[in-house]
Formats: sequence, C-alpha cells, structure tokens
Amino acid sequence: MNTPDRRQPRRRVPEARARAAAAPIDYAKIGRTSVRRSARGMTHAEAAAALDIAYFERRQNLRHEESADDGGRSEAALLEWQRIVQLLTVSGGPYDPGADAVVQEELAENRRREEAARHIQQEQQQLAVRADELASAAGDGRLDRTVPSLPGDEAARDVLAERRDYRTAAVGVWLARALVDRSGHYSDPDARMAADSSLPAEVRAHAALLAALARTGAPAVDEELDFAGRLAQADPGATAALAAWLTDTLSPGANRNPLPR
Repeated sequence: MNTPDRRQPRRRVPEARARAAAAPIDYAKIGRTSVRRSARGMTHAEAAAALDIAYFERRQNLRHEESADDGGRSEAALLEWQRIVQLLTVSGGPYDPGADAVVQEELAENRRREEAARHIQQEQQQLAVRADELASAAGDGRLDRTVPSLPGDEAARDVLAERRDYRTAAVGVWLARALVDRSGHYSDPDARMAADSSLPAEVRAHAALLAALARTGAPAVDEELDFAGRLAQADPGATAALAAWLTDTLSPGANRNPLPR
C-alpha cells in the first residue's frame, strides 16, 4: 500500500527578501546610544565619575584579547563619555539628550536616511509592478504600438533582464520601435537623448537599423522587419555599423558608386 506524501511543498522566498542582505551591526552606535541613555539626568560630577569607570573598564578589557575586540563599542562609549563630560563642564547638568545638538543632528540624519530608503523601496516596488505589466502584455501579444511607453520603462526592462525573463527581448523590441516612432515618453527630446545611456546596446542598435530601413521608403509592417531585432540581438555592434552605413548611403549627396569588385 502506498502512503501518500503529506509533506508540504517548499515555500518560495520572495525575490526581494531573498536578495536583501542583513544590515551590518553598528557597534559604535550601540556604544554611544548606551552612554546617552545612562547619562540622562547626570550632573557634571556624575558624568565624570562614569568616565573614570569607562577608563577602568577599557584597561581591564585590554588585558583580555577576547574582551577587547567588541567591534569598537567600548571605544565609542569612552569617547562619548568624554564628549558629554566636556559638554557639562559649562552647564553643570543635568544632561539632556534632547538638548544635545550632536544627538539631535544624528537623529535628524537618521530620519533623512530612513525617508530616502523608503523612497527607494517605493520606487523599486513600482518598477517591479511595471515590469510585470510589460511582461504580461508581451506574453499575451498585446505589447504593440498602441501601448505608450512611460518614463522608467528602460529600467523595467532591466528588471526583466535580471530575472532572466524570456519576454525581455519582446519588451526591448517594443522600446526600439517607440524610440524610432518618437512615441510615448520618447516624444520628449531629452528622453531620446537619455536612451543612449539607459537602453542596452542591442535595443539601441535595433532602433538605429529600423530608422535606417525606414529611410529606404519601402513600406513594411512590423512582422517583416523582425530580422532587424534578431540581428541586433546576435551582434549589436555589426547591426549599428549596418545602420550607420545605410544612413550614410541614403543621405542626400552620398557617393552611390558601386562597391569595387
């Protein structure tokens, strides 16, 4: 009698969580924070006594190698006691972190960093959503000239490339056509200039060849020009060189003498 396999399927770790690296522990910051917590309400004399204890503990730790290596926490704590004692030399105390300009500036900087991190996280989430939208449209055959490109779609294509999504090439073809048509966000000249650095070589080469072929005046539907994308994927440099040669050849006043035999 066969026993059914009741093991639960392995859960997949979300992609962003799997790639996220644990933040390194800032032992020096821990040391300073601990001192400020302990020093709250102390007078100058009390802080000076605490500084003496910190000096003594450091001398004791230096005698034991395993205790001395604490990631800089003890040294940072000692320096913070020195700073607080010097600060209280004038006022006498009590020590109040809320009135400590150094502490308040650090807190403000932490808030700025947290806000910047939240902003980056939101941008990454929005980018992932846009990448999913483009991939879905490409997979269903809906990603054509009726779909306008948006600022940031170059980065969305890069997200698909990092995922090794098979629809990355289709999104690249769509961006190349939008660049040639100057449609969507590529109607902005600045966006077209930025495409030189935001698009990969194969997409830029594809767009250049499509633009060069359009100068021939020969009518063609997109399906008839699929070879341009395949050439660009296979050899972007050669494709760009072919596009440049066609452009030079078709330009007014170009030398149209046949190639030597």
